[in-house]
Amino acid sequence: MIMKDEKKKVYISAKKIEIGEDVALVNNIDIRVKGTFSIGDRSRLGTDVVIRGNNVQIGKDLFHSYGLRVGGGGAMHPNANLTIGDRCTIHNNFINVCEEVKIGNDVGLSENVAIITHGYWLSVLEGHPAKFSGVTISDGVIVGYRTIIMMGITIGKDIVIGANSVITKDLKKNGIYAGNPAKFIREITSLTKEERIKKVQDVLAEYKKISTYHGINPKIKLEYPEIQVNNCLFNVETLKFNGEEDEETDDFRDYIRKWGFRFYSKRMFRSVWSWD
Repeated sequence: MIMKDEKKKVYISAKKIEIGEDVALVNNIDIRVKGTFSIGDRSRLGTDVVIRGNNVQIGKDLFHSYGLRVGGGGAMHPNANLTIGDRCTIHNNFINVCEEVKIGNDVGLSENVAIITHGYWLSVLEGHPAKFSGVTISDGVIVGYRTIIMMGITIGKDIVIGANSVITKDLKKNGIYAGNPAKFIREITSLTKEERIKKVQDVLAEYKKISTYHGINPKIKLEYPEIQVNNCLFNVETLKFNGEEDEETDDFRDYIRKWGFRFYSKRMFRSVWSWD
């Protein structure tokens, strides 16, 4: 199958192509895979994307800004598969798929992050190293700027990786890691209820400045753990919401996302509008 848009310079070639609802394919996108290429509802691939591999499956609500490269050495091998879960954010990353790469839900790859699945050069008969092994990144992981994840690595759930790190061993224990090679820095501990309420109050105070700057004045009321914004209720514990959405609730969702309160709906985050 071939799908193309000459005006946007979008070209997709695959045995099977599956595009969800409200998907944005911006421009300069070149995708050529042997098997299936799929991308879920409300996902966005920005500018300057090159994807090669066997099967590439991208979930719902992906946000990609610009400059993605998937493939590299071994991209035409049968194990050259990439899976990206729901609600992920990626940028100008390099994802080598000589072997399979699995990325879970709610994962963030900061700019210039590289994932490597092979390493070789001179003859193994002379004692030189060669390694080919996939990478797994579990749910809720954030990978800092210019980090390199080496072949064969598994990263556990809800782990934070600092900028300019090199991951050479599995990261299993929940916490913050950084360095070359990356080492455990400290645990991540939950706040008390009183601390949580104070934190939400601080976030809302900061948002008031942002909403004023944006020229809007939504009605906001806090009854922890729920925040009422106009006619919409947001629960910061469950990350569930219900009610009537509007452009002001979009603006609120967009802002509190930077604090880890990630509420997804069929409406795009307000900041995404400015990219297209």
